[in-house]
Amino acid sequence: MSIPYPFSALVGQDEMKRAILIAAVEPAIGGLLVLGDRGTGKSTAVRGLAALLPKMRAVQGCRYHCDPEADAVCEDCARLKAGGRIKTDQLPVPVVDLPLGASEDRVLGALDLERALSQGIKVFEPGLLARAHRGFLYIDEVNLLEDHLVDLLIDVAASGENVIERDGLSLRHPARFVLIGSGNPEEGELRPQLQDRFGLSVEVSTPTEIAARVEVVRRRDAYERDPAGFASQWSKVDAQVRKQILQARDRAGCLEVGEAVLERAAELCVAVGSDGLRGELTLMRAARAMAALEAATEVTLEHLRAVAVMALRHRLRRNPLDDTASGERIERAVAELWH
Repeated sequence: MSIPYPFSALVGQDEMKRAILIAAVEPAIGGLLVLGDRGTGKSTAVRGLAALLPKMRAVQGCRYHCDPEADAVCEDCARLKAGGRIKTDQLPVPVVDLPLGASEDRVLGALDLERALSQGIKVFEPGLLARAHRGFLYIDEVNLLEDHLVDLLIDVAASGENVIERDGLSLRHPARFVLIGSGNPEEGELRPQLQDRFGLSVEVSTPTEIAARVEVVRRRDAYERDPAGFASQWSKVDAQVRKQILQARDRAGCLEVGEAVLERAAELCVAVGSDGLRGELTLMRAARAMAALEAATEVTLEHLRAVAVMALRHRLRRNPLDDTASGERIERAVAELWH
């Protein structure tokens, strides 16, 4: 098994790393959209974070690695829980790639034809959504994803479960994951229905500072020469990040978002013309996760300010009379409202 590049060893891209940490603390935030140049560490950051997260407790032998403590489990695990016969394993957090050309059967799962033909029995073969349950589903060039797959993802992302009604099969299984999409906007626009499902959106670019570019090359070369040795050098820093995430998850459940902060969030969404109410919900969840990561005792306006751009930049209506970038429009509104 290959050794992932350490999350802590990534150079720059601070907004992307902050957004990934927020998504790790609060999975209900709805995932992360990363747009920008190729070769800027997008997939490396996701795999690095998943590798440093602690293993998850799952029902032994479950094809969907259900959480034994969760109410939403597959039919097999529900029967085991009812009979009090649950055994568990410790499994790594999954990171699943969804290729652009994947078929519906590969994504949703389908009838195991080999067993159907050889043994005459109907057995469901889980797809990529099942493998991604409780982990990360990563889609590179998400803006080029075929429409029928976009529709499937929207349905599953909204419900948190995958429903199969095909080939004589009728079943459902939990499919909750952090959706991470990356792409280059110059190659095509993302469908608004899917774009709205992402909680956060960040923009990445190739660094222009010579020192930063040299450091990226130096670290990458060291990793490729000796992956185990390089990972060992960063293990202590990664361990600190792991501890920070785990402690933040515990704190987030106890942090209340005050009425004043909620009013400021709504005020900002109205000012920038954010569609729907997902903007306020995302601002609230992201600010709370940010406060938890900083070990703060309360969610403040500064936490809201820190996440405002990444929570709203992909939710703005286009203004034909204002060609200012969405991030700049949000920053301008923040400055005017919260000066």
